[in-house]
Amino acid sequence: MKVLVAVKRVIASSVKVSVKTDQTGVVSESVKMAMNDFDEVAVEQAIRLKEASIADEVIIVSIGPAKAKDIIQHGLSLGADRGILIQTDAETEPLAVAKALKKIVEQESIDLVLMGKQAIDNDASQAPQMLAGLLNWPQATFVSSFNLEGNHINATREVDQGLQYLSFNLPAVISVDLRLNTPRYANMPSIMKAKRKPLDVVLDTDLGVDFTPKLQTLKVTEPPSRGKGQMLDNVEDLLHKLSQKGVL
Repeated sequence: MKVLVAVKRVIASSVKVSVKTDQTGVVSESVKMAMNDFDEVAVEQAIRLKEASIADEVIIVSIGPAKAKDIIQHGLSLGADRGILIQTDAETEPLAVAKALKKIVEQESIDLVLMGKQAIDNDASQAPQMLAGLLNWPQATFVSSFNLEGNHINATREVDQGLQYLSFNLPAVISVDLRLNTPRYANMPSIMKAKRKPLDVVLDTDLGVDFTPKLQTLKVTEPPSRGKGQMLDNVEDLLHKLSQKGVL
């Protein structure tokens, strides 16, 4: 079984994001970049499938500028077998991402696609669903646990009402939640070994996918600052205050 894991290069979650002075976006120059947190969980799960002799090969794919090679290398250092960079300088949107991934899935004869449930930079949470739709494959989103029995998958996904249990066959697309596992750390021997693993670069023009953005960002602003809180002496004062504000 071949597993494809799609990962995205984003501003590290530990970085405090600031808005550009012209309000066209957030400052990404000279800030720490990293693999999207949810995608790292997907990588970990794919490697566990390989360690359990369920998966034969784990391929990491990312879409972005040449600098995105660094997060593919990170995935390789964690235990993936090879990487593919779909190189583009365009601002990627979910539908274009899904179309590009579909091309790779078909070229590589992939059996299972693992993705993070969303990217922490735009929180779109659309690419996995679109990819499954384009492939006409079954899908499970926001998955917190799953197991494979031959060609069959039993998955648990988190929904507003609690948990939902799904059962379907491969090939399939699964987007994962943080509670699925805890990603490992790469040690120095693995990091050095990753540099010798194959990493192919495919230009966006070679795939025949139009990455031209269809959406236009008019303005990006910081959220309004929160006012100071007020300490109250007892529950009665709290209820009175809430009543005055029309909450109760």
